[in-house]
Amino acid sequence: MANERYTSVWDALVDTPEEAENLRVRSELIMALTSVVQGWNMSQREAAARLHVTQPRLNDLLKGKIDKFSLDALVNMLTGANLKIQIEVTECSAA
Repeated sequence: MANERYTSVWDALVDTPEEAENLRVRSELIMALTSVVQGWNMSQREAAARLHVTQPRLNDLLKGKIDKFSLDALVNMLTGANLKIQIEVTECSAA
């Protein structure tokens, strides 16, 4: 089996560039939400209520279970974390 090279870890995990980009964006949102929640210094139950999710759902987020979250679900949690998305769309560099 030949060694394959990928432009990102996400490309290595999924079959299409679209899936890889979706994973990349979800990962960024999960990291941002996790960072904010960890800074709150409150119980998971309280933090979950603030994000309008259950405590087990928050636990999945904090453990980085990316497969359990859609982009919509993560975007919906941003408001409770007092975060907003700033979008920058750029052209891909030639491979």
